[in-house]
This record gives sequence, structure tokens and C-alpha cells, in this order.
Amino acid sequence: MKTSLFSEFDKSTAAAWKQKIQVELKGADYNNSLLWKTDENFLVKPFYTKEDKTNYNVKTSEKGFLICQTIFIDDEKIANSLALDALKRGATSIQFKANSTFDYKKVLHNIDLKKNTLYFLFTFLDPTFQIELSEFTNSKNTYFQTDIIGNLAETGNWFNTLKEDFKKLHSIEKQTPNCIGVSGDLYQNCGATITQQLAYTLAHANEYLNEFGNGCANKINFIFSVGSNYFFEIAKLRAFRLLWSLLTDSFDEKEIEAHLFVQPSLRNKTIYDYNVNLLRTTSESMSAILGGANTISNISYDAIYHKSNEFGERISRNQLLILQKESFLNDAQNYADGSYYIDAITTQLAENALLLFKQIEKKGGFLAQLKAGIIQKKIKESSDKETADFLARKLRLLGTNFQENLTDKMKQNIELYPFVKQRNIKTIITPLIKKRLSEVLEKERLKSEN
Repeated sequence: MKTSLFSEFDKSTAAAWKQKIQVELKGADYNNSLLWKTDENFLVKPFYTKEDKTNYNVKTSEKGFLICQTIFIDDEKIANSLALDALKRGATSIQFKANSTFDYKKVLHNIDLKKNTLYFLFTFLDPTFQIELSEFTNSKNTYFQTDIIGNLAETGNWFNTLKEDFKKLHSIEKQTPNCIGVSGDLYQNCGATITQQLAYTLAHANEYLNEFGNGCANKINFIFSVGSNYFFEIAKLRAFRLLWSLLTDSFDEKEIEAHLFVQPSLRNKTIYDYNVNLLRTTSESMSAILGGANTISNISYDAIYHKSNEFGERISRNQLLILQKESFLNDAQNYADGSYYIDAITTQLAENALLLFKQIEKKGGFLAQLKAGIIQKKIKESSDKETADFLARKLRLLGTNFQENLTDKMKQNIELYPFVKQRNIKTIITPLIKKRLSEVLEKERLKSEN
């Protein structure tokens, strides 16, 4: 006869727990002592029970996460060599970045295109090249992160014009699978709140659904960045899966799974006490895993100030290998199921984001709001508040604005310019600017170095 593990314990209600806590507080107010609100006005309680569980079912990938190595294509043979080495050392996926067309046969030489998943992120729009490359790989495991709206949001300009860009993307969409990316990572790295990230990414994707109609949803993939708010970042990815399912259902696209390519955020990374970046990326990678990411591409601890190097890339890849193999998180995409706390904040995030999404659609949609500067204004407000909290030390980055090592010198160690660069080009809209929180303090410290 089978018995429940907890059958010998008396059942207890949330009310009983609260009453017990109130006694232990010895007169202190429960609400003032133990309830707190996040910056986004989410109420967080000291405990959660099954009464907080919702009926939402988050559908995640049936497979565990892929470990991705990101490689920039400057020289085709070098890119190929780096990719083969990464795959040999434990990577199961490669993201290739390129600023211009390249000899893809050289880049992909000896790479098993059926076994390994490939991502291509281009800063150019060339339908002929993308279609040829897709036909060459001829694999359902190839994803293109082509995002004309994301390019507009980040650069302030279309690749060509609105009409021409959509025309070119339409020719790509008609002939290739997995051909459209939605750059939700942009909003996180610019300082948007989690609610804004979810709503803007959903509204961003909805522009493509409205343009290309039925059959388009399963050709879209998503890029996300995760920050250091551990449980909320887990809930963010799960909430987006719920929202995407709701949206695609409205287009009669049933059971379309959101494909999530996830990276740690750059926003909270620092050049001083840079080894702390290892702790940040490890925590953020865990959020991505437990949130149900399909693919995770870690960033190296020195990525913001060093050129790509073998040591940094190896360490970042090994972080994921340790989480996958030694921490037994290989099939952890559903581990958050049944967590009353994560379930509760997932629901709150999804509901708030859906409300904001509806407001955006009511006012003409994401592109209209972007052209009017509303999206930029809202993100700047959120970013400015976060920066103010950082400078006031309400938001702490260890080694930078908290417990600083003032003997740490970095001026001679910087190979890449780690700050926002001034751009003097004409744009048709105000671009969104990716900016790290610690830039102001880091500039001051660099000036003061002997």
C-alpha cells in the first residue's frame, strides 16, 4: 500500500500560517514587516501555498537546453576553426554573427548540420544570400535572427526603407523556415522593466504576424537577455511562453512553441572586479535554464573590455557545461513547475504585460509607438530610475558601487571601448541605446587612475 510522504503531517492553510507568523512577530505589523513591493509594484509575500497556484500550463521544450558559442565571422577559415573547436569542447550550438556576406561553405566546412543547431545574426539584409544559406544547410536546426524592426529600434533606421525591408523579408519568409528573429534582448539591455520587456517583445512580434499572417508564427524565434533578479527572470521566460501561446491562438496558430535563444545581460556587467561577472553570468544562466530556454549562449566575464579570446570563451562555455553535466540541470526546463512562488509571479508578469500589450495595440501597434517615440520614452524613464538607484546604492553591484577594491586598476587592461559610443548619423527615429549601469562610475575611476 502506497502512502504519501507527508501523510503523517497535519494539513495547514495559508490563514493558519499567517496567524502563526503574526504571533511570532510579537506585535509588529505583518504587512509592514514581511510584505514588500518590487520596483514594478509586484507584491511579494513571505510564503506561498497551493492557493497561489494558477491553472496556467507553461509548455516548454521537451529537450534540455543547448550550449551555444557565439562567433563573429571576420575570416571564414578562422570562424570555421573556432566553431569546430567549440563543438569539440562541449558546445552543441553555434551562433554566427556577420556584418557582410561571406563564403558559407568555408564557414560551415566539416560541421554536422543535422546534429548541431546553428543561428545566424546579420547586420545586413540580403534575401538572396539568406535563402541560399538556408537551402545549403537544409536543416530544421538552422535559425536566422533577422529582425528588421529590431534594427530600426536599435539603429534608428531601416536597412533600406520600411517598404523595401518588408518586401525583402517577405521574400525570405515565403521560402525559408525559422527565418525571423525578435530581439527582446534589446529592451532588457536598454533598461526596460520586465513587464516592458515582455509587452514590447510580444508587440514587436505581433507586427510580423499582422504583416505575414497565418503560417508565420512557427518561423519566428526570440532572443532574450536575463538579468540578476533570479526568480523573476525565471518567471519572465515562462510568462512569455504563456503570452506567445495566447497571441498565436488568436491567429489560429495552435500549439506554437516559443523558441527562446537566451544570453546573460550586459547591463549589470562591470570592468572593475570583473571576476564578479562570473557569478552574475552563472546565476543568470541558471535563470535561463529553469525558465525553459531552448538555447543559451553565455558571455565571457571580460567580453565588455577584452577582444574575444580563447580563455574567456572556454570559461563561459564551461560554466554551462558544469550546470548541465555536473549540476544535473540538463533536463531542468520543467523544474519550476509546481513552485507556488514562481507560478504566482509568472501570472502577475503575464497579466501586467498583456495589459500593456493591449494598450500598445489600441494606440496603433508597436511600430506606431516606436515612431512616435513612446517606447523610447518609457524605456528611458525605467532606465533613468534604475541608474538613479544604482548611483544612490539602492541597487548594488559588488566591486563597483559596493565594497569596491580601490586598488583595482583597469586602464592598461582595456582592449575594447566599454562605454556607449556617440553616433553622429541622421536617423528617422530616436534609437534605443544599450547602456551598462556602471558606466558613469567606471569613467570616473579610470580618470583617477595613476
